[in-house]
Amino acid sequence: MIERKEIWEVLENYDLEKIKISAIASHSALDTFDGAKEEGFSTIAICQKGRHKTYAEYFKTRKIGEKTIGCIDEAWIFDKFNEILLEENQEKLRKENVIFIPNRSFTSYCSLNDIENKFFVPLFGSRCLLRMEERGEKRDYYWLLEKEGLPFPEKIENPEEIDELCIVKLHHAVKKLERGFFTCASYKEYKEKAEKLIKQGVITKEDLEKARIERYIIGPVFNLDFFYSPVLKQIELLGIDWRFETSLDGHVRLPADQQLNLPEKQKIPEYTVCGHNMATLRESLLEKAFSLAEKFVEACKKHYDYGIIGPFCLQTCVDKDLNFYIYDVAPRIGGGTNIHMAIGHPYGNTLWRCNMSTGRRMALEIKMAIEEEKMKEVVS
Repeated sequence: MIERKEIWEVLENYDLEKIKISAIASHSALDTFDGAKEEGFSTIAICQKGRHKTYAEYFKTRKIGEKTIGCIDEAWIFDKFNEILLEENQEKLRKENVIFIPNRSFTSYCSLNDIENKFFVPLFGSRCLLRMEERGEKRDYYWLLEKEGLPFPEKIENPEEIDELCIVKLHHAVKKLERGFFTCASYKEYKEKAEKLIKQGVITKEDLEKARIERYIIGPVFNLDFFYSPVLKQIELLGIDWRFETSLDGHVRLPADQQLNLPEKQKIPEYTVCGHNMATLRESLLEKAFSLAEKFVEACKKHYDYGIIGPFCLQTCVDKDLNFYIYDVAPRIGGGTNIHMAIGHPYGNTLWRCNMSTGRRMALEIKMAIEEEKMKEVVS
C-alpha cells in the first residue's frame, strides 16, 4: 500500500490554487464534476473510447452567449479506462494538480493492486478501504460488520440449511460487473433455480460455489449516502437513494397470475442496476441511521489505518420492526448520487442551507482543506 506520506510528498509539488478534479467517466462522475464546478474547480473526465460522448460532447463545458453550460472541462479519451494507471498518464494528472475521486468504476476497471501500490496521484477518499467492498476478501465489509457488531442479514453457510426466503449473491456470468443474484426459500428451490440460471448462462457453477447466501430481509431498501468530514470532524447524511433493477422492476409491475405464467427464460428476474431514485426516512428513524454511520466510522478508524475520508454509502434494508440491516457497503461515493446533482438532496440541503449534492460536498471539503491548510487530512 502506498504510504500517505508519499502522497503528501506529491501534494507538496501541487499548486493548490490550480487544483483540478478528475474521476473515471462512469458511475457517479457527473455528480462529481457538477459539484466540482459549483465550487469553482476545473474538471477532467477520464473516458473510454466508445463510452465517451456523454462527457466529451453532451456535458462538455461550453459557452452559449454569455452563459457557460456543462461541467466537463477536459475529456481524456483512452482505449481502456485502466490506461490512466500508466506512468505517463499519472504524470499528466500530477502536472494538472489533479485530486482524483475514486468511484466504483475506478476499482472495477483498474487493478486494485495497482491503485493501492502504483497510482501515485492524491485520492480524495480512503485508498486503504477500497478493497473492503470486494466480497470474499479477508477483511471485507462483512468482516468489519461482524467484528464491530453492526447489523447485517444472517449468513447461511450451507444451502441445505435454507428454510425460509434467502438471497444468493454472486456475479453475473456475462455481465461481470453486475449481479447474478436469485432468491429461494428451500434447498429444492435453490437447486432448481441455480440449474436453470447456469443453463441460461446467467451464472456459473464456479461462482455459485463461492456465493454468499443470506436470509432475505423483507422490507424497503435505503442507500444511505453519508459523508465524514476530516476537516470539520463530523458525520453528515447527505441523501438517500434506492435502485431500479432489471428485470426485477419489470416483474413487480406484473399481476401475480402473469408472473406465474411467464416462460422459463423470463421467470427468474435479474438484478442489474439501471437507475436510482430519491427517498427520505421517517424522522424517528434518522437517529438509527446516524448511529449506524457513527459506528461504521469508528470501526474504520479502528481497523483500517486512517479510516474513512469523505463519502460512503451504507446500503440497508428495514424490516417490519423498523430494524436496519446493512447488506452492502461502498467506502467511497455511492452509485446513486447522480440524483443529488444540481438540486442537492433534502438532508444535505437542510444542513448546509444550499443545494448540497455529494459531488459538491466533496469539492467543498477540498476547498475548506485548502483554505485551512489541511489537505493532508483529506487525501490518501
